[in-house]
Amino acid sequence: MPAAGIASGVQAKAAGSSPQPASTGRAARTPGNPSQPKSTAGRTPGKPKPSAANESEPWADDTETRPSRALKTALVLAALGAVALAAAGFVPVSPAAGPGFTSWPWLALLALAPAVAAIRFAAAGKPGLGGGLVLGLAALAPGRLVLDLQFAVNGPLTIRPELYLPDRFLDSSAVGGGFWLLVAGHVLTAAAGVVAWRALRNHDEPERRRWRLLVPLLAVVAGAGLLTAPVHSDNGFLLARAAFEGPWPALGGYLLIAAALPLAAALALAAPAEHVARGALAGLAAAAFGVAAPPVLAGLFRDDLHVTWGPALALVATAIVAGLAGTRLTERTGKTETDLAGSAKLPGLFWWRLTTGLLGLATAIAALIGAFAPQVAVTALNPGATTPVSAAADSPARWFLLVAALVLAVPAAGVLVPKTAAVARPVLGVAWAGIVLAGTAVLNTALTATQAGNLAGFGGAAAPVFSYDLGAGAAWTFAALVLAALAALAAAGTGVVEREDAGDATEPDHKNLAPVAAGAVLAVAAFGLPVFAVPGYVAAGLWSHLDTPSWGLLTAAAVVVGATALATRSRPKPAAALLVGAALLTALHAAELPLVGGTLGGASPAAGFWVALAATAALLAAAGMSAAGKSAGDRSAAGERRAP
Repeated sequence: MPAAGIASGVQAKAAGSSPQPASTGRAARTPGNPSQPKSTAGRTPGKPKPSAANESEPWADDTETRPSRALKTALVLAALGAVALAAAGFVPVSPAAGPGFTSWPWLALLALAPAVAAIRFAAAGKPGLGGGLVLGLAALAPGRLVLDLQFAVNGPLTIRPELYLPDRFLDSSAVGGGFWLLVAGHVLTAAAGVVAWRALRNHDEPERRRWRLLVPLLAVVAGAGLLTAPVHSDNGFLLARAAFEGPWPALGGYLLIAAALPLAAALALAAPAEHVARGALAGLAAAAFGVAAPPVLAGLFRDDLHVTWGPALALVATAIVAGLAGTRLTERTGKTETDLAGSAKLPGLFWWRLTTGLLGLATAIAALIGAFAPQVAVTALNPGATTPVSAAADSPARWFLLVAALVLAVPAAGVLVPKTAAVARPVLGVAWAGIVLAGTAVLNTALTATQAGNLAGFGGAAAPVFSYDLGAGAAWTFAALVLAALAALAAAGTGVVEREDAGDATEPDHKNLAPVAAGAVLAVAAFGLPVFAVPGYVAAGLWSHLDTPSWGLLTAAAVVVGATALATRSRPKPAAALLVGAALLTALHAAELPLVGGTLGGASPAAGFWVALAATAALLAAAGMSAAGKSAGDRSAAGERRAP
């Protein structure tokens, strides 16, 4: 993904700034500008030294006055992509249906304005800012491309009234020139991001940034808003529903966008250069506006469509991100290296842990309510009756979600206790995926029922009519998924602060590499195989029978692999905690046999159950070895301190 290059942005120093001490180890020469002097010893007489006020001005560190040839190529590609996306508002995406309202001026503005801004910044002597804008725009291009593939797969199921709103029932529809313009626009934007990354990358150490927790959290909120129903519809030809209720291209596209938003935001904040970081956040906000604004406009301009809270929330969150991009991101500007050495520790670890623990507890509470509340509301209207009869239905995976909530609540409470916070935080940073694993299994019941729509009963006109709607449990379960993502980001941010605050130089222990690798491989296999077998029941998986629970399986597998990889690079104590959290996930997966299979009846262990148990054993063994390595390291360090 082009967003991955944000973290490798250009490190640019203000020309003529005061020389850095030799202990910093950074070269004063700006990449791409060999004529710049290495120090200020040879400053031209009479040339005034920049003041502190000038050094703190926005974009003061963007010293490159001309874009490189590669960056010019990226800007051209971004401009061509923007023109293609704007032209898609004129050219129909399908001959079977046109836009539901006059959307082309708005679509052109959303597509062209960021590209024009990037070119103007580059022409005005701020190429780093222009390149950062391109990187931010490219971060969402893959997700938007997958989202637009729905026009080719099954156009009538798309919820894109700004481009496609039928006026009759359609079984299928062909694609038109507008669809190919959309594809070209996204491909060109992604290519521009790749070229911009290659033009701006270097290996300088990134500066410490402000808003490291707030901006990714806002990005998660925006992504969660995009996963909800884009509009409410009174139009019989537009079936408005959330991403999880829609077909796979739309779901995949929205999930890619929701995942790319916090990832790209975090990478932008890690960019070495201030101007690249700001430009990337601004471009990311502009790209998110391009996704969230059209459904809001459709709800405002059409009487049969109504604005929903999800896209509106996404607009508000990304607008705040854009506002934060206009502030200085680098912490402690104007301080020397000596000043930084005296204040190396980041304050506020208590508040980071408090936020993480409260988010974890809120996630567990929402999951508990989602487990007990009904997932589906069933309404039956008998012929001749004046009042409908209501009923509720639960998910067979509700006990699975209940146990996942309890598993998360324990480390979340431990994070709030100072004595256990350092150990409980890494466990929480992995255990949150259990909510996604169980929550998607629970939501599958509600989504399967509501996709059936209104069904007429058997027996002709005298049969009752049933309607299926999402119950309160589905809403609480979805809220738990969003809170779980927020808790994960908070746990990651807290881990960064803990490491910087501790200042521990203990080297990672690689003696447990074999059991860690074995546990990771077995975990991936376990999540890809069914845990239980029931006659007539086909469980969702990773390799086949893809369904809503497959996203939970994929999330859990990715988190376990990430935790094991991080454990090999961590100090022994956090490594042991990470491996324990990964073992909890694989054990939770094995627990589906009694918790889910037991409610279905006649369940028997399948291959995934035994592989999950083996993965749990391997991960626990690796955690024990890491804990033992910590004890040995502590004794060795104590002996060195006692030595004369």
